[in-house]
Amino acid sequence: MKRLAITPLPLSGLMLVERQRLSDARGFLSRLFCAQELLAAGWTKPIAQINHSYTARSGTVRGMHFQRAPHGEMKLVSCVRGEVWDVAVDLRAGSPSFLHWHAERLSADNGRALLIPQGCAHGFQALTDDVELLYCHSAAYSAAADAGLDPCDARLGIDWPRAITELSARDAGHPGIDAAFEGVTA
Repeated sequence: MKRLAITPLPLSGLMLVERQRLSDARGFLSRLFCAQELLAAGWTKPIAQINHSYTARSGTVRGMHFQRAPHGEMKLVSCVRGEVWDVAVDLRAGSPSFLHWHAERLSADNGRALLIPQGCAHGFQALTDDVELLYCHSAAYSAAADAGLDPCDARLGIDWPRAITELSARDAGHPGIDAAFEGVTA
């Protein structure tokens, strides 16, 4: 029995994952990850790392993060508390959707997740206080491959739904896109 409904989104390889909840008077059970079902969506590697983040205040932005080759990764991002506006930006050299972005609302209530392909940057804005996300990664974090883009870069044109109330010094210090940026290899 399939527990994950997978829908392609406008960026190639970006997928919306909607979880079927099995509910009764006690509550519900929801499958967070299924390698067999996600195989058709392009997830071909084992989970290398699972991370959990907490964001205290609504309006906070985290991102736009990615790993450079050869440490590129897919991410399955799930909101388990609160609500976020989750964003992926296509950075893949030669992609027809190069530098385009797409966002979805993820929440503990809607049970949705984003499957973000390798070669895309990821970030989010907290839409509620006390947000928690779980990230399944196809590759382990590499400090040498860590990279990011300025989430306020006009060339990206991300339309954040709220005024940004908090942004880390690290994220604010990420470079903008310039004319020489040719993308990343996946």
